[in-house]
Amino acid sequence: MKIARPYGDNGKEAEDWSVNLLHPYPGNVSTIGDCYKLASLDCGERKAVIVIGYEHCPPRIDLTPLVEAFEVIAKEVARIMLSPRVECRREGLVHPEHQCLRIFAWEVIGLGTN
Repeated sequence: MKIARPYGDNGKEAEDWSVNLLHPYPGNVSTIGDCYKLASLDCGERKAVIVIGYEHCPPRIDLTPLVEAFEVIAKEVARIMLSPRVECRREGLVHPEHQCLRIFAWEVIGLGTN
């Protein structure tokens, strides 16, 4: 699980907030790195990655391009096979900066060939 929030609690744009999703290197602590670890895990259980994101409502910075970039990097660069995205959205949160919750999830199916 990772968190994606372009703004901190103080209302200022967070630096490097998207890094937690996109670094495409095995051993990294990004969501891509987590996919590598899960894909190489030899067990009978289903494995998934989840991203919990927060936006303003309407979004000042939309999370959709970040999530789509994650999917492209996972598929085209890292050769990670993911299920189709599952998304849940909740609006009306009382926090002044994190007004909308978006949860994204993918099953990690495995690694493809280069």
